Order: sequence, then C-alpha cells, then structure tokens
Amino acid sequence: MRIRIVGAGAMGRGIAQWAASAGHTVELGDVRAEAVRDAVAFVESMLDRAVAKGRMSTDDGAAAVARLIPLDDPWAAGPDVELVVEAVREDLDTKAEVFGKLEQALPATTVFATNTSSLSVTRIAATLDDPTRLAGLHFFNPVPLMRIVEVVPGAATRPELPPLLTELVESCGHRAVTVADTPGFLVNHAGRGLVTEALALLEESVARPVDIDRVARDVLGLRMGPFELMDLTGLDVTAAVIDSIWQGFRHEPRLRPSYLTPNRVTAGLLGRKTGQGWYAYGDGAPDSASAAEAPVTGDADRPVFVAGDDGAALRDALTTSGVTVETGERPSADALVLLPVWGTTVADAVAAHALPAGRTFGVDPLSVASGRRVLSVTPAADPGAARDARAVLARGEHTVTLVRDTAGSVAQRLLASVVSVAASIAERSVAAPADIDLAVTLGLGYPVGPLAWGDRIGAARMLELQRALHTTTGDPRHRPTRWLTERARLGLPLTHPGTTPEDCVG
Repeated sequence: MRIRIVGAGAMGRGIAQWAASAGHTVELGDVRAEAVRDAVAFVESMLDRAVAKGRMSTDDGAAAVARLIPLDDPWAAGPDVELVVEAVREDLDTKAEVFGKLEQALPATTVFATNTSSLSVTRIAATLDDPTRLAGLHFFNPVPLMRIVEVVPGAATRPELPPLLTELVESCGHRAVTVADTPGFLVNHAGRGLVTEALALLEESVARPVDIDRVARDVLGLRMGPFELMDLTGLDVTAAVIDSIWQGFRHEPRLRPSYLTPNRVTAGLLGRKTGQGWYAYGDGAPDSASAAEAPVTGDADRPVFVAGDDGAALRDALTTSGVTVETGERPSADALVLLPVWGTTVADAVAAHALPAGRTFGVDPLSVASGRRVLSVTPAADPGAARDARAVLARGEHTVTLVRDTAGSVAQRLLASVVSVAASIAERSVAAPADIDLAVTLGLGYPVGPLAWGDRIGAARMLELQRALHTTTGDPRHRPTRWLTERARLGLPLTHPGTTPEDCVG
C-alpha cells in the first residue's frame, strides 16, 4: 500500500517508521521542509538501531529506508496514494485545512485517517466535501512500541473503512480495536479511572502522593503509580484530558476533575519536563519509587484481635508470621483490633460494634497477601497503638503504609474506579469488552484488563464494594454501573458481552 503521512512530528515519524518497516511505501510530508528532513533522519537512525540490536536484518532495514519518500509538498498530486494519515497538531481548523487541501490533490478513492487523540472524528469529517471517506486511526507514542491502535469511525464513515483499517493495522503487527467516536475514545477514557480517583484521595487527605503510588504499584501491581504517571505525561496534558472527557460526557460524576490541578498547572508544576511536579526531578532529587520508608518503631509482639466477617485471611497471615492472634468474642484490654474493611470505614465499625476506638485499625484485604500492607488510622487512634499495629503487620518482611481512614481504603477505591469507568465504557457500547481489556493492557500497561480485573475479584464482590462506597460516601462517582449490577445478579462475568435485543432477531 502507498501511504501518505502529513505531519512529521513525533507521531508522524513514528507512524512512518511503523508503516515502512511493515513493507508499505510511505510518503512523508509537512509544511516545514526541515521537519521532513529531521523525521527521515530520525527514522533511519531508529531502523539502524533495530538492525544493530538484531531486531531487523540489514537488508530489511535498507529496504524500509528505501520505502520512505520525503515530499517537498505535502499537497502534491498522488494518484497512487491509497491512504492518508494526518498527524498534525490537535486543532480542528488546522486539520480541516489539511484535509481540504488533500481532497483537492488526491483521488476520491483515497481513504483519509486522522490521528486525533481528543477531537471528534465526526466534526473533522464534516469539514470535508465527502465525510464518508474519513475515520480515526489513533496511534500512541512511541508508535513502534505501543502496539495498539484505535480505529474510530465517525457518524458518516463508510462501513467498509473500519475493517479495512483494522486489517492494515493488524497486518503491520499492531492490534486494532474499534471504538465509538466519543470523548477520549477508549484508552484515554479508561485511564481516567485511576488518576481521577487518586486525585480524589489526595483531596480528602487520605494519603500522600508517594503513598498512593506505593499502594498502586505494590498492592495493585501497576508499573507506575498515578502521580508518577501524571508527572511523566505532564500535568497540563493530564488535566486537559480529564477536563475535556468530563465535559464531553456532560459532567459525569465518575469522571469528575479535581480542584487540585488548575493551580499546579498555573504554577508550572507539570512534572518531569519542568523539574517539579508531584515529585522533584533533576540532580540530587530522590527517586519517587525508592524514597525512604519511615522506620518501624512499634511493639511487634503485641497481641491482636481480628474483627469482622472478612478476617480469616488476615488471621491466617498473621498467625503464619508468628503474631499472637486472640480468639473469642471480644478483644482483651491490651489487644490491637485489626479490621478488614470492604467499602466501608473503620469509624463505622467502631460505632456499630462498640470496638475500642483508640486501638482499632483497618486493614485493606487486597493488601494482606501483598508485600505492602495498608493500615487505616482513624482520628481517634492512639499514636502508640498505631505504631504497634504497623510493627505487627510488618512481621514476615512486609512493608506497611499508614493511610487515613476512608471508605474502602486506597487500593479498593482505585480498583473500583478503574473497573467502574471500564464498565461504563462497555455499557455505552463505546467498545466491546474484549477490546476494552486489550486496549487498556497494551495502551496503559495495566497488569490485566479492567473488566478481567473485576472478574478476578468477582462481580458480586465488586458490586458489594461499589454499593458500600456509594452508601458510605453518598458520592455519585461511586454508584454501581448497570453493567456490573446486571452481571452480578445474573452470574455473568464482567467480560461477557451479554445478549442484546438484536441478537434475538432473525
């Protein structure tokens, strides 16, 4: 296939490398001649590196370079061009101008694709004389390494184009998912579950950014914590995406932005690119992932009473670590009370069961089997008892993070939000369940897709968590989705697409 790429920035050059490496002839054009020269040199250097590392043969590398054709004029006639991929800046007027000129230069049979990440494909297509020829083809940076592409048909896109683009993407070694033309498409939309909830936890002073990141990595298994991720992406970019998706979905509470971000953006605390974000960067700055933990100073031999109906796993884990775990109906006068909480608060349990407020602490059940245990502290907690509880939980070479008592604790709230946002994407038919999980694992690097993650916990258990969060907080961001509620009631996994009325016709 002969492909023309218009826009020779980071995305355009990445798409050019990807397509040329897969055997396609690639024309690369830009209104700035120097950008084209730089892009061609960059692609050649990347191909040379691939050859040097043994990922590509010398002949294949040379052939890929030969298939890369720099254009002096991006609007040059191209009777043999079958596909155009536009990769210019995210501005509707700019994209409309690009496609308007391409309509005049290229045959009516040439398929147009926009690499927009935030603009409506339908709105871009509406500026064309023939809006049926355009679809979204959303790549992620760096293109050769991020092996997922969103295929986004607009409202007027011809039905044969999404399958054609999907076949092209998959033949070039990437995976393609078809996504409805909605704010944020799929991957950016799904990613809001983690960062918006992390910001909400910080708003409520539940934990510091470093502690939320530690829990996200060590308990949930994420490669990066949400605040580390925001610093890598740039808070200005993250805040703009959060705001645009929230506004696009008409202020859906599940996607609600934080009041914390505007002032930080204004102050230039954007992350790595400015040297200061949620963490400091540069010479002498501590690595966020390896910041020193507070020393453990409490009495690790203090007896423990495990309260609540979900305590079996915690009792077993503590007993295995040599902790003295009391039995009986009530704790002794000296025992620490550890309470596994699922969607509720320690304070509620203290009031409901007349537990001793000064020495009762919450433990997130998700953290019990991990290397990092999460201990929730109420305002009534005795500091000495809290230090002892931390020491007890640390036995067996565990690390313990102390957080403020909140419904569900940190890991549960992050996970509930990730699953909830993904379920709402499925509920709206933005994408198929399998495509949601595929795109999120490849695009965001999660250890498992969000719907499959929910299935690991169990739909019924996830519903219990979300109902408890919603009831305890009263915040509509925590309300269960219909997708989750139906599947929990019907015994279906969250990954199951379910039967639709259309399935029952014919």
